[in-house]
Amino acid sequence: MSTRKSMPHGWVTVSVEQLAADGDGAITDGPFGSHLKTEHYTSAGPRVIRLQNIGEAVFLDARAHISEEHFQQLSRHEAKSGDVVVAMLGERLPRACVVPNTLGPAIVKADCVRLRVHPTLALAKFVALGLNAEVVRRQADALMHGLGRPRLGLRWFKTIEFPLAPKSEQERIVDAIDSHFTRLDHAVATLERVRANLKRYRASVLKAAVEGRLVPTEAELARAEGRDYEPASELLKRILVERRRRWEEAELAKLAAAGKTPRDDRWKARYQEPNAPDTTEMAPLPDGWCWAALEQVCQSVTDGDHLPPPQAPNGVPFLVIGDVRSGRIDFSKARFVPEDYYNALEPHRRPRIGDVLYTVTGSFGIPVLVREDRPFCVQRHIGILRPTEQIDSNYMVRVLESDLVFAQATKVATGTAQKTVPLGGLRRIVVPLAPAAEQVRVAAEVDRAVSVSDDLEHALEANSRRCARLRQSILHWAFEGKLVDQDPNDEPAAVLLERIRAERAGAEPAPAARGRRARTNHRG
Repeated sequence: MSTRKSMPHGWVTVSVEQLAADGDGAITDGPFGSHLKTEHYTSAGPRVIRLQNIGEAVFLDARAHISEEHFQQLSRHEAKSGDVVVAMLGERLPRACVVPNTLGPAIVKADCVRLRVHPTLALAKFVALGLNAEVVRRQADALMHGLGRPRLGLRWFKTIEFPLAPKSEQERIVDAIDSHFTRLDHAVATLERVRANLKRYRASVLKAAVEGRLVPTEAELARAEGRDYEPASELLKRILVERRRRWEEAELAKLAAAGKTPRDDRWKARYQEPNAPDTTEMAPLPDGWCWAALEQVCQSVTDGDHLPPPQAPNGVPFLVIGDVRSGRIDFSKARFVPEDYYNALEPHRRPRIGDVLYTVTGSFGIPVLVREDRPFCVQRHIGILRPTEQIDSNYMVRVLESDLVFAQATKVATGTAQKTVPLGGLRRIVVPLAPAAEQVRVAAEVDRAVSVSDDLEHALEANSRRCARLRQSILHWAFEGKLVDQDPNDEPAAVLLERIRAERAGAEPAPAARGRRARTNHRG
């Protein structure tokens, strides 16, 4: 035991190990290695408490089970109702909560610790709350090891000093924290409902956009203004004609570079017209719109180089999915490849301003518009779509963001553990094509609505962080003895601790000293 001058009256600091109940195994971690693997999990049976079950003072019901026979073999790792379970792997450690009485038979998994608190010395919930407080976490920060996934070892966890209040004050603190946390939980739930509504709002805006309901259509405006307009079907014809013309120019350039001159037009037969879209399951579009396959409205649909790229300390940024997952390109953490590697890539594999990146593996379906005119390249898990000059790139991004396109991408995705949208399937995705002028207006209106949504999202995120800070502030006040009033009649924690020690040693228990005089005697 150690005491601190800053300890409130009647409080004392003890090691986490001193909080444990009598008997061997009061503090234990989960089984490591081959004793418990993912393949041991069953569809029913005793529960396995994993890292994802342990929230900050709340038990999260992520289910995993093992057989009754396996549970019996691992019974020394059992966690019962009222035990404290602690996460020992992650960014902010320790993270602790109490096992609920509804859980039933359970064991802790590796990187989790079960602490059975001495019932006379402390309340399990008080201990769980305290383990999440900064006064404990600051100590844990100095004891953790590991870079990618910081870990707190059981040996070091036991040595952490814990601020222990008198037992009666613990009860008042737990009640006060519960009251404050309940109000915070209601606030957070409200924020989450608003966030879910924003997500639905954004989806509804995109749905209206791709269905031609977001802005007046070009057909409507043309009728009202008594003028003609080019429908999307004619626009698509122009795009396909231009697409073929570009191919023919490129082929003639190749022949000229090889010193060859075509004798007739038979070489033109090598041109492959993009497949027309399959619209059998598509809904009708408004006047002036038409359906198109993605490859029809893009100069190219490809992905990053499939060969492992060479690494370089500097050079040309090489983006992976993590660099675009937010929906924007983030160059801040990008790795680099040599310039000669970048220069050797085919032109359509070198993204340029106006291209659309589209994640095709794992977190697939995220479109990102290239807005910066700078050299960079991407891994093969990112598609590179180059819209034709007649297609507004902003419009293309908004279409690719829609549930209409994501549903098609999901349908063609292959694989089990990690889904991948193949380029062939991506090229066949059907997109709604609006007249050229309408594309611009649709994209602008989506941008406006999304901008409002983003502003609200940022406000929600700021309030969510504020709630998290308030939660930590409440714990900070509680474990500095400032959250509830102190009662001079409470038995000091140090006296209780000494009596328990005496009982453990088989001696007469220390008298139950009371009042401020006893408290003063046990201050540091």
